[in-house]
Amino acid sequence: MVKRQTAKDILAESFKELAEKKDIDKITIKEITDNCGYSQATFYRQFKDKYDLIAWDYARGIEEIMDRIDDNGYTWRQSLSDAADYYERGKNYLANLMLHTSGHDAFILYMNEINFNALEKHILKVSGEEVLVEATRMYIRLYCFGTVSLTCEWVLGRYEAAAVELAEVFEKSLPEPLKPYLS
Repeated sequence: MVKRQTAKDILAESFKELAEKKDIDKITIKEITDNCGYSQATFYRQFKDKYDLIAWDYARGIEEIMDRIDDNGYTWRQSLSDAADYYERGKNYLANLMLHTSGHDAFILYMNEINFNALEKHILKVSGEEVLVEATRMYIRLYCFGTVSLTCEWVLGRYEAAAVELAEVFEKSLPEPLKPYLS
């Protein structure tokens, strides 16, 4: 079965296409919609603003990776490798997001929150719990802050490493209390 692209998918692709040539903070909604032949009304039916589009697109990418864990033997290690590959493929786009979204920290805050939510959702599923104890949530938050910060430094060229090396660092830095949920 062929997966059809939604308006959100097309708008996100249009945005990314523009982001290849232009700083993100300079891209307008009109440019996004003109680039893909949609109206601004269509854009606003899908997203509040371009930052909502950015968050949705990033969350979609991370959730696609996280949702595969435990399916047909897909492991946490494989998810880390796929996440590192995802970051490597989108390195220029992610650097543009980090440097040109209303200040350096704006996209990083999105990344932290999206990664936290995806990891918490997975751990809830694996544990069978409805709510995680606060200590577990703090370990997830700490892990996300560390991995997101390192990813940002790597994307911006402050560390020279292959994607597989980045994934290995992510794996080895997982806090001990989270390991039972992510083996």
